[in-house]
Order: sequence, then C-alpha cells, then structure tokens
Amino acid sequence: MTNHMEIKLTLLEHPAGGYKKIFESCEELAEPIPAHALMHKFDLKDGHVTYYRRFIRTDAYVRAMTEKRIVITEFGTAAYPDPCKNIFSRFFTYFQGIEVTDNCLVNIYPIGEDFYACTETNYITKVDPDTLETIKKVDLCNYLSVNGVTAHPHTEPDGTVYNIGNCFGKNMSLAYNIVKIPPPQEDKSDPIEKSKVLVQFPSSERFKPSYIHSFGMTENYFVFVETPVKINLLKFLTSWSIRGTNYMDCFESNDKMGTWFLLATKNPGENIDHKFRTSAFNLFHHINCYEDQGFIVVDLCTWKGHDFVYNYLYLANVRQNWEEVKKAAIRAPQPEVRRYVLPLDIHREEQGKNLVSLPYTTATAVMCSDGTVWLEPEVLFSGPHQAFEFPQINYKKYCGKNYTFAYGLGLNHFVPDRICKLNVKSKETWIWQEPDAYPSEPLFVQSPDAKDEDDGVLLSIVVKPGVTQRPAFLLILNATDLTEIARAEVDVMIPVTLHGLYKP
Repeated sequence: MTNHMEIKLTLLEHPAGGYKKIFESCEELAEPIPAHALMHKFDLKDGHVTYYRRFIRTDAYVRAMTEKRIVITEFGTAAYPDPCKNIFSRFFTYFQGIEVTDNCLVNIYPIGEDFYACTETNYITKVDPDTLETIKKVDLCNYLSVNGVTAHPHTEPDGTVYNIGNCFGKNMSLAYNIVKIPPPQEDKSDPIEKSKVLVQFPSSERFKPSYIHSFGMTENYFVFVETPVKINLLKFLTSWSIRGTNYMDCFESNDKMGTWFLLATKNPGENIDHKFRTSAFNLFHHINCYEDQGFIVVDLCTWKGHDFVYNYLYLANVRQNWEEVKKAAIRAPQPEVRRYVLPLDIHREEQGKNLVSLPYTTATAVMCSDGTVWLEPEVLFSGPHQAFEFPQINYKKYCGKNYTFAYGLGLNHFVPDRICKLNVKSKETWIWQEPDAYPSEPLFVQSPDAKDEDDGVLLSIVVKPGVTQRPAFLLILNATDLTEIARAEVDVMIPVTLHGLYKP
C-alpha cells in the first residue's frame, strides 16, 4: 500500500487484467447485505455498514429488459432493430421522431428536497435515496429551452441549482443556456417548475455545438469552456435516423478551432464581451475556479488535442489485455491538470503584454491583434499516460473560492488504480494504492468540527477482482494524508461507477 506524499508516481502494471471485471455487468440486490467491518448505496448507521444496489427503472431499462435488446440508442450503443418489423416499417418509424435515452447512469444530485439521477439528455429521474426506488421521469424540456443538460450542475448553499445545456438561439443557430433552478420552496412546490434561463452563450459554429460535460462557477461569474469536440446536429437528425447510428457517430473534431473560454455574470446574467482562446484540448471535469484581484483562476482536468478521448473508451477497448490497453492510451490524447487565468480588466492598447499579474502562477494571458486574448496554462500535474480525473474538492466551503486541495481518481492508461490528492499551490501529491485494486471517484466528506480545508474523509468504492472472498469494499481514508481509517467489505462484485454523492 502506498499512502505517502510523492512527486514521482509509482506506476503499477496490470498484466493479469483484473481491471476487466469492473467493466462487466452485474445483478441488482433484492435486500441490503451486511458489509464486514447501478445505483449503489453504502449506508453507515449505528456502527454498521450495509450495501445495496438497484437499477433505475427508466424507460430505456424497462424496455430493454422486456424486449431483451437495446431499444433506445445510448451514447455508444445503437438500438437493435425490432425483429418483428421489416425494413420499410422501421424506416417510417425513424421519421416519426428520435427517441432520446433517459438512461440516467452518470450522476445523482439534489433539487429542492428531492434527489435526481441524471445523464446528459433532457431527462432526469427522481429517486428515493433511502430505498433506491425509481419515482418518476422528468423531461426538462417541459420547463426550459434546452436540448439536454450536463450531469455536473453547481449548487449554492441555499439549494439553488445551476446547469448548462445547448439550445436553439437566434436565427435557429445553436447556443448554450445557463439555467437556474430555485432552492426549496416554502409552499413545498416543485422548484423545477420555476426553472428559468439565466444567460445564453453563443456557439462558435451554427449547427455544431461543443460537447459539454461540466462548467465553472465562481461567486459572481460562470465559466464556459467551448472545446473543439463538436456534435454535428445535421448528422444527428439525418444519418442517425436512417442508419440507426449512436450518439458517438455524431461527434467530430474541429482541428482548426482551438479552445475558447467564455464568461458571464451571475446576477444579473449577462455575457462578458471578452474572447479568450488557447490550444485545443478535451475537457470533461472542472476542478474549481475562483476570483482573485481582478482575475478568474480556472483549474481543469484536460486532455491535449482535438481528438475525442471517448473514441478510446469503448468497452471493447478497456476489456483488452494490459499491453493492448497501454497501446491505446499511448495513441489517445494525453491528460494534464492545468490552471488558466482570465483577466477581467482588458485594454486593447496592451497588445503583446502578459496581462496576468498574480504572483503565484506562471499562467499567462496575452492580447492579440484581433482583440482576442491568448491563454497559456500553468501545469499543475502531468505524468505519461497518467490522469488525475473525477476531481473533488471541499465543495461545501470552497466551491468558487481560493482553495488548496483537490482529490481525484488516478487513471493509469485509462485504468483506475489509485486515489490522489493534489496541492494546487505547491503541486505536491499524495497517493493511496494497492496492487490489483481499482477504486472509484473519491468523495470528500468534511468533518463536523473541521478547522482546515482538508479536515475530513474520502469515500471510495474499491474492487479487488483477484480475491476469492469479499472482492469489493467501501474505503474510508483520512483526507489529510490518505492513510486508511477503515474499510467495509462486501461479498459481491461491484462494476465500475462514475459519480455519486454523500447524503448525511
């Protein structure tokens, strides 16, 4: 086990291929089972831990189970045609409308007093966090002008929720709407019914919005990063309808665009007419961003270049033997944790000058002759084919504020094999790691009487496929130094998980 501070990574090899087990399907559990110490739930109560899981009863799931085939096209999987329909009836069915998946497998978050599972479409699913029962499906298009929203909303202390999604803007061009869902209502009404669009960002290409997985929020600003990974809307509406392709077939990369940063104020919601640009990268997760002395500091988990990282993450690829997995990761865009700094006070006469005056960063911002500001980042973490991803912070106290620590899942050639802590000021790192152990996103839980930013614990689901008994456990780490506090083992295999939350 490794749990010490280090700058140089200790890299594990995985020739046995145990990681393949975390990408396999599993059965749900009818009753909670005791833990020795897929909506997954670990319940810590009165000194005991139980584990429970249930599939969310979305339309996509129910119909797939009933008809024993993929009925609604998913992100990387096309629907299987109905064997009872001939080619002509299938053809006319496609032109009656495209079915958008409600398979809410990415994240779960609170809205008002309720909890919703989500994906990246317009559908979210209300669930019971205690029983994991599916309650109802909600179509956000009934309340907001969005084609879909991200699975990473931001929440303010009063319960206000912000999110972003693409939409049709002026002259039928694509745009991006920041939406606001108010906090819990005194009259107990549904906050979703009072949702509204706060501000709209224009798209750099009329019919090709960028793929958005997350966005940034400070105390007074929204930060939107428009990457060169694009959704071809015309291909989505035509090719998919006729040929039965999937969402992934509608992505393409603009190799000439680079990456753009756009800003808007929160109150009132208004665009800021500064155009920031930099070299091309993929982006899934913002770590944090904050305001400091007239600048906005933006920390991101980037993947260099315009080639879409998801092209390398099909199940067929990550289930390969270890040497093949490594070869794919070498061909893919390379990961890097970066800090960008955006100046708010910009003057055209300062062309060619570095506008960043913050003493603690090497990031630069230079005014170009065309009026745009070119950004160069400070690299906070970089290792060959080693990613710091699925980032977490002490969100309750430090979201949108100057902070020091980030926690993440370490990906070794795409295989999750360690938990990391990063000091974004000193670039020091801490690692928790065990041979043939595959953790999930670490959730930070602050101590009730916390005085320091990292005073708390990390929770992660870890799978050890090579052991014969109790191959999975809930791991509890001291967030200060990543030493182990406890683990609660269960005698079932747990597949790979994406995002989650801690509910007191």
